[in-house]
Amino acid sequence: MSIEMKYLYLKSHPLFAGLSEEKLIEVSACARVRTARRGENLDYGDGAFTRIYLLISGKIKLTDIDDADNELVKDILTAPDIFGDLSLGQGHPLSDEFAQVLTANTIVCFFRADDFRHILEVNPSIALNYANRVNAKLKRLELRHSDLVFRDAKSRLMRFIKSWAQADGSPMGDRIVLNNYLTHSDIASVIATSRQSVNMLLNELRDAGLLLYNRKQIELRNPLSWN
Repeated sequence: MSIEMKYLYLKSHPLFAGLSEEKLIEVSACARVRTARRGENLDYGDGAFTRIYLLISGKIKLTDIDDADNELVKDILTAPDIFGDLSLGQGHPLSDEFAQVLTANTIVCFFRADDFRHILEVNPSIALNYANRVNAKLKRLELRHSDLVFRDAKSRLMRFIKSWAQADGSPMGDRIVLNNYLTHSDIASVIATSRQSVNMLLNELRDAGLLLYNRKQIELRNPLSWN
């Protein structure tokens, strides 16, 4: 891909907000951009060649596999999130974690971890933006852990749907509409309950007039009830 196209993709990502055109062109020379298909797994790399990814458009599911080969959904990412070897080669990437593409024509930009580490060293503004984004991800994980300890399954489901709607929903009058790219099993894994419980709780929320749910979309109603 040409430097010009990579430049345009990187310019759209808030990680590089405020960077001069000259410096962004330099950064673009180290970047790789690709379009991934739905269901594809993205490789984090290994050894000295680990990768840091920027999500330009589309949705990604981060999944871990436990010792019993059970799948745990760790996070659902929407643009402009970051993922991959967040330690940038300073630690050991999670060998059991993988990123799965949830939507067609998902665009990602990636760097070798050592190249990106050098970019941060010579561009303090990018380093600060990166630190803030990693910190936000950690806070999100802390909140999720708190929910697992202190909230029941219904409250966890409602908070997850509300957060999902805030990140990816489209307001339509007094409703918020989400394109549904998650299965009941995905949602169950995120909120640590069973697929059957998710199905039952979604039916309860539907019967209470709080949402409509089908395989293609979720429609949140009565926004004040979700606060």
